[in-house]
Amino acid sequence: MERPAWCTRLGVFDLETTGVDVAHDRIVTAHVGVLDGDGAIVRQWSWLADPQIDIPDGATAVHGISTAHARAHGRPASLVVGEVLDRLREVFAEQIPVVAYNAPYDFSLLKHEAMRHGLAPIMTPSPVIDPLVVDKRLDRFRRGKRTLDAVAAHYDVLLEAAHTASADAIAAGRVAQALGGRFADVLPSTCEELHTHQIGWARAQAESLTEYFVRIGRIDAADPIDGTWPIR
Repeated sequence: MERPAWCTRLGVFDLETTGVDVAHDRIVTAHVGVLDGDGAIVRQWSWLADPQIDIPDGATAVHGISTAHARAHGRPASLVVGEVLDRLREVFAEQIPVVAYNAPYDFSLLKHEAMRHGLAPIMTPSPVIDPLVVDKRLDRFRRGKRTLDAVAAHYDVLLEAAHTASADAIAAGRVAQALGGRFADVLPSTCEELHTHQIGWARAQAESLTEYFVRIGRIDAADPIDGTWPIR
């Protein structure tokens, strides 16, 4: 069966950061690009920022950027954040869906960075495709991790230099295209319809995970997992 039309041109977006707190952590590297229907890179932009705070050793161990390197070679964070916002707005304005793996993390952190630097945030990114949400919906009973590297391997997508913003963004886009091919018979044909479906899918996935974590005593029922998508 023919892949959905949205597979023919996809934006891709990823951030590598100082940590996992979207409200307080900072961008270290970023990538925005556009892929054609074969997954080839049509346009791409990459950035290295000086986050203006120390990069924890744990974060450096993930993406390889130290505080010293970022301060020596990174551009001012306000300029980087502004340019990332501009490039994303350009892609959305062309009606190209943007792929982001675990989209609420990247878009929410970018929102807080924008506000931190007095820039207008992207408050309602759309249309967005999140391969994590789609994969968990369409192959929900598959065992194993759902990290990008694990999911990329499952769909035979090459991920070189994992945890660099460019490699992760491009791999996520190609995973989205692989999902489009594997599940063409059940996926919406338009990116707008898929975006709407993912809002409900993400909410249901968060509710299911909350129930599980409450059952095993990991979290309290009064503190459920936030399933808001694609930005919190």
